[in-house]
Amino acid sequence: MSTTTVIETGSANPAHIELQPIRTSPRPSIRTVARIQQDGLILDKTNFVRILTIGFSYIFAGLNDGSLGALTPYILRTYRVGTAHVALIYAASFVGWLLAAATNSHLVHHFQLGAILTIGAVLQLAAHLFRFWTPPFGLYVVTFFIQSAGMGYQDSHSNSYVASIQGSHRWLGFIHAMYALGCLIAPFVATALAARIGDRWPLFYLFLVGIGTINIVTVLVSFRDSLKVQDKVSSSEIVEEGAHNHGNSASRDILDTLKSPPVYLISMFYFFMLGVGITAGGWIVEYLVSARNGKLPDVGYVPTGLWGGIFLGRVLLSEPAHRFGERRMGLGCCLMILVFHLIFWLVPNLVSSAVSVSLLGFFYGPLFATGMSIASKIFDKRIQATAMGLIFVLAQAGGALFPSITGVIASQAGVKVMQPILVGLIVAMGISWTLIPKVPKRDD
Repeated sequence: MSTTTVIETGSANPAHIELQPIRTSPRPSIRTVARIQQDGLILDKTNFVRILTIGFSYIFAGLNDGSLGALTPYILRTYRVGTAHVALIYAASFVGWLLAAATNSHLVHHFQLGAILTIGAVLQLAAHLFRFWTPPFGLYVVTFFIQSAGMGYQDSHSNSYVASIQGSHRWLGFIHAMYALGCLIAPFVATALAARIGDRWPLFYLFLVGIGTINIVTVLVSFRDSLKVQDKVSSSEIVEEGAHNHGNSASRDILDTLKSPPVYLISMFYFFMLGVGITAGGWIVEYLVSARNGKLPDVGYVPTGLWGGIFLGRVLLSEPAHRFGERRMGLGCCLMILVFHLIFWLVPNLVSSAVSVSLLGFFYGPLFATGMSIASKIFDKRIQATAMGLIFVLAQAGGALFPSITGVIASQAGVKVMQPILVGLIVAMGISWTLIPKVPKRDD
């Protein structure tokens, strides 16, 4: 007799349960499935390899996002556009995330986890294949839509999967630290290459083509048991388990998610949080060049300090946040972010700016994973992937809106407006953190 174990793919419907052969009892009942989902997946060899694969995909995502700030001055000069045109890049990214959020539930009901992650990985690779040959500016903008849609599929489902593993706060901290690591590496590579080859700076994206190819291969290998469409549920299973057809079930999950107040409260925090991070990371180089007379090859490396701080913060502070109280730790981090940003703004010195930006990043680092850890405990497993996808897209709305607003205002008043905008965003981020619902106590 064949033996199986349960691997969650984002839904409690038996059609969404991926089976893997191991040495254990026959297929578990629905009660057993529910208990495994509540307690979390065991960290065995298979799940550990999958966490590493997901971590690599987050490095890939970070390389894309972290390079934009360093390349922004080159984009402005090569395409001869103003800062307002850069807003189109952030807008296209938001539309890509919006598409992913709108279609996530339907993908879950038609494809298994590995297939969804592969779709996301292929879309991201396709975007970079369009970039490296200096395409027209309009097409270059469209690639950010394609890339963000792919990232929306891969990141949201990867996040939901890792959140289902025992000790998930550690592994969520790890994968988001890998994203920061990618953002840390990107400015080094992008700035060094662009400074050397000048107008041919889009060749940087050949580097991301290689990383994207590896990303697809690792997903295909690690999730090879779920590279297919969902199995059809038999009529007897539908009666016994109370399952619905794929379309109705997907619509129900979306409606239940939209009716959940915690989705909007958590999303509001991420809306302002990504507004802070992407606005700072995207405009800091141009600010130091235009407002503080920095030399482009030198200040192009400053974003590495920001992302280096974020990386260390996610590695070093995720466990203390879990042990000493996620809510208290998050509020303390918001206060420290405000302090170091004020130092960055009010002390007009390049060295001081680089140091304060790094420390700002250190306390910014653990907030994303800490919020995801709280969210994974609040949402029902059935809607978790959908809820995470909606949170991500609303977060990306902030990550697209506020850098865009900064670019539009900067085109008239100068890039120095970045500083007061960031102060307002940091204050709003701290207030919204206090509104995140408390995790209900459970007698497990």
